[in-house]
Amino acid sequence: MRIDVHFTDRVGIAQEILAALAVRALNVTAVEVEPPHVYIEAPELGARDLDRLREDLLAVAGVLAVGPLEILPGARRRLYLDALLASLADPVLAVDARAVVVVANAAAVSATGMDEPALIGMPLQALIDDAPLVQSLIAKAYHLPSSEVQMGGQRFLMETVALHEASGEVAGAVITLHAPHRLGERLSALQNYGAGGFETILGQSPAIRALKQRAARMAQVDAPLLIRGETGTGKELVAHACHTGSRRREQPFFALNCAALPESLAESELFGYAPGAFTGALRGGRPGLLELTDGGTLFLDEVGEMSPYLQAKLLRFLNDGSFRRVGGDREQHADVRIISATHRALEDMVAAGSFRQDLLFRLDVLQLNLPPLRERTEDILPLAQVFLERACAQTGRAPARLSKAAAAALLGNPWLGNVRQLQNVVFRAATLSEVPVIDAADLELAQVDVATVGVRADAVGSLDEAVAGLEKSLLQQLYPQYPSTRKLAQRLRTSHSAIATRLRKYGIGD
Repeated sequence: MRIDVHFTDRVGIAQEILAALAVRALNVTAVEVEPPHVYIEAPELGARDLDRLREDLLAVAGVLAVGPLEILPGARRRLYLDALLASLADPVLAVDARAVVVVANAAAVSATGMDEPALIGMPLQALIDDAPLVQSLIAKAYHLPSSEVQMGGQRFLMETVALHEASGEVAGAVITLHAPHRLGERLSALQNYGAGGFETILGQSPAIRALKQRAARMAQVDAPLLIRGETGTGKELVAHACHTGSRRREQPFFALNCAALPESLAESELFGYAPGAFTGALRGGRPGLLELTDGGTLFLDEVGEMSPYLQAKLLRFLNDGSFRRVGGDREQHADVRIISATHRALEDMVAAGSFRQDLLFRLDVLQLNLPPLRERTEDILPLAQVFLERACAQTGRAPARLSKAAAAALLGNPWLGNVRQLQNVVFRAATLSEVPVIDAADLELAQVDVATVGVRADAVGSLDEAVAGLEKSLLQQLYPQYPSTRKLAQRLRTSHSAIATRLRKYGIGD
């Protein structure tokens, strides 16, 4: 049985309480003194004996109450501490002032490959392959910044928190080891919080429905995926949806824009760098996106802008999953699915010698082609309405709607910037206008001259398709300016019935 003796604190009272126990020759296995309480564990003490013992203890001057106790506070703390350490996925070690291990959690035992009894009492420098670093830690009282170390054949980012005695002297430290992929999971969770799957791809046009179906199938296949599409069509959104729909959904997702960084920065960002790789590098080196993404998906946007040197390094990784950090000499491996995207014709770049053909073959195992907004005009108004609702909520203004003229202007715009341009146009109109109905003038769309209307030669398969495309584009751009069949017929010098027939054919002005 365990008992709690509550007393008024005074000198010698704890000894008198224990003396009362000694008189009864009780086998006491644990005693914790935390004034104004003494907690006692006596396995042989029964309920009947407790009544008589209570009388003896209450006779001691200053004892206020004696009662049974479920668990000793110290044992409860140890129980919770053990559970806390066991729940941590990162290796945690507690060392004394001589850097000898005194406590280790299950993750640390697993990382070292040793049994816990053998690990306890082990010098830290025998576990970490950087003896000078350990000496520096001790010399500087465990106040060094985070450093990269190797333990049990794995690389970790080591963080230390010094433990101090009441006098201020360092009594040891708690050391936490973060594996790169664990850091990647946390960073990815922060960056991609709230990101959804295929439901975030808006639109109900046949082109979008077909894209979602194809992408959902490709998400299940663990192979490189190349997403092609014009600027603003939502390539990263589709890439993230494919990650969410894959078996890697619980693992990290990171994106790197290959056109946003110079070669040297892009290389260190992608592959990481070794200690002392260049001036200004972190002392312990730094893991790259490949290490952080281990087990997950890496999205390489604008992959066509990657330099020939980086193309060669990426090709090697795609071949066998191995790579080297910048300035490093050790081979590393990572299990990462590569999804890449481009708005450029990579085949033309291959012919020009600016993109490796073998890399294109490795990236283009699976392929998705995102349709431009002008090829799915039925999605323009639903998208605009969604963007308008979001803009009103974001700017705190009253809800608004689009006028018929504004809707016609949106349908008639060529949208060279695709969905991103549409979103920006609607956001600007909602921000700068306070009227409840947004008109065509509020959209601030540039008017396109009739002479500039045309179709891409590679976008049609026959003369009839080219003529139909030109006719539809012309009517879409002129209708907002002449929003009636009679006015439009006068502008184009044709009959009212001919214009009405063509407007119905292309769904303009409905």
